[in-house]
Amino acid sequence: MRTILVTGSAGFIGSSLTVKLLSRGDRVVGFDNHNDYYDPNLKEARIKRFIDHPNYQHVRGDLSDTSALKDLFSQFKPTHVVNLAAQAGVRYSIENPQAYIESNLVGFGNILEQCRQSEVKHLVYASSSSVYGANEKIPFSVNDNVDHPLSLYAATKKCNELMAHSYSNLFDLPTTGLRFFTVYGPWGRPDMALFKFTKAILEGKKIQVFNYGHHRRDWTYIDDIVSGIIKVLDRPAFGNASWSGLNPDPGSSKAPWRVYNIGNNTPTELLDFISSIEEFLGLTADKELLPLQDGDVPDTFADVTNLRDEFNFSPSTPLNDGISKFLTWYREYYEV
Repeated sequence: MRTILVTGSAGFIGSSLTVKLLSRGDRVVGFDNHNDYYDPNLKEARIKRFIDHPNYQHVRGDLSDTSALKDLFSQFKPTHVVNLAAQAGVRYSIENPQAYIESNLVGFGNILEQCRQSEVKHLVYASSSSVYGANEKIPFSVNDNVDHPLSLYAATKKCNELMAHSYSNLFDLPTTGLRFFTVYGPWGRPDMALFKFTKAILEGKKIQVFNYGHHRRDWTYIDDIVSGIIKVLDRPAFGNASWSGLNPDPGSSKAPWRVYNIGNNTPTELLDFISSIEEFLGLTADKELLPLQDGDVPDTFADVTNLRDEFNFSPSTPLNDGISKFLTWYREYYEV
């Protein structure tokens, strides 16, 4: 039996992934610092779904704590690692940049080093669609250059990809980065649009709609994200034998290093997204239309060709179905 370390296991994606891994028979070690970036009670509720599972161990700690991470690897000896722990959020990175340095850079460096020391068979880690930054070519492709991030959060995710490449190159550590595109669904993050809009609409409060509602997002349902992570996890990254430094492909390498987009491949305008929420709730939102925020990109659109061709990845959840499932969960969880 493999032992899979999932960092950020009390988070939205991490907890959903853990449920799926345990259901198929894997042994899972969860690691999370349970910080208060958003309601810690939601994090506790997420892990209640599996905290007593016989194949699960939960450890509370921080990625930036080198000794704690070293002890974790020494005790549990993970064969595979999925690093989902990070300080998230574009706007918060403007307010509190140090949190991103500690978690996303120092913490990820610690993960890489422990994976190297422990001879982990495959490290899969969360990157972000934010890395595309000022890139205006649509859809976003992993074969395009991403050297102009628009926020510190995006910059740290790009750094993670570069740091991983150096370890793959120097130590033959298989690493795969997944650029997530606007993940939503049950047990989601309260700082994300669907969660915030739903709460405000049900409470009769005004919602802030940036870029006057005209930017598009490639909303990706949580089950599709988890499916993609598992497909990638099960096949360690390998070198691209045809890669050339004369015409370098940004999405692969001679080293066992890869990056992939993981999105719905169908962007939706924000105003249409809000209309779907209103329809399912039977309520009309009071909207405050505002300009695009600093650090945000107008549109995201994932080209998932590489992930589809190499892993048979195909997102299968229509947006309206995903919104309906989230709203059902929200009303049950909050009893509204």
